[in-house]
Amino acid sequence: MSCVYNDIFASGRKRMAVLLDPDSFGTGKMQQLHDALETASPDMIFVGGSLVSASVEKFVVGLKKVTKLPVVLFPGNASQFAPSADAMLFLSLISGRNPEYLIGQQVVAAPAIHASNVEVIPTGYMLIDGGNVSSVQYMSGTLPIPASKTDIAVATALAGQMLGLKSIYLEAGSGAPNPVPEHIIAAVRKAVEIPLIVGGGIRSVAAAESAFDAGADIIVVGNALEKDMSLMADLCRTVKKYRI
Repeated sequence: MSCVYNDIFASGRKRMAVLLDPDSFGTGKMQQLHDALETASPDMIFVGGSLVSASVEKFVVGLKKVTKLPVVLFPGNASQFAPSADAMLFLSLISGRNPEYLIGQQVVAAPAIHASNVEVIPTGYMLIDGGNVSSVQYMSGTLPIPASKTDIAVATALAGQMLGLKSIYLEAGSGAPNPVPEHIIAAVRKAVEIPLIVGGGIRSVAAAESAFDAGADIIVVGNALEKDMSLMADLCRTVKKYRI
């Protein structure tokens, strides 16, 4: 049985996850990923997306042939469950008011997850305005928390912690022009005690450092690596600096 949450999420050390969308990345890039991992070592790989047509299970099986890193599902809906994964973020979109993404898709997926050996990490997913209409916003039919509304972000994260969720994920949206603002990261970090994940719009070492300095425990990088896999090594070196 894997212990991804205890060993990585709640370790108290800065961490980095590489987010791969099976549609955008594709199995044809597995060798490219393998080569990148030869010179860089992120802490885990997230798999998923707002809309995925490829087989997530097949993609996860392919990933496990090229890496021993933990593979963690980051599902956009119930259809993206893959029993070969090591763990999954059991996401509830707590920043929105659409019951389908608060509990509906979770109910659909629960029996299959329960019958598997996949480690479940209950996670409060919070969409923060990143400067454009994100895929998550469009697909979920929910509005992001405005970047200026720190009080709403803090109250939402606190509610998630009080509900028993084991981590909070602040998301600006895939490929967002603007990452989650530092003042929101800092305020949420001060308010909650559970691990804080930050993703969306992190496409440089400077952006990664800003997120970590503000209080992120885990950063998630996806789109930037699809365009330039060599960035992975620079980001991994940045993460390691925070562990010294």
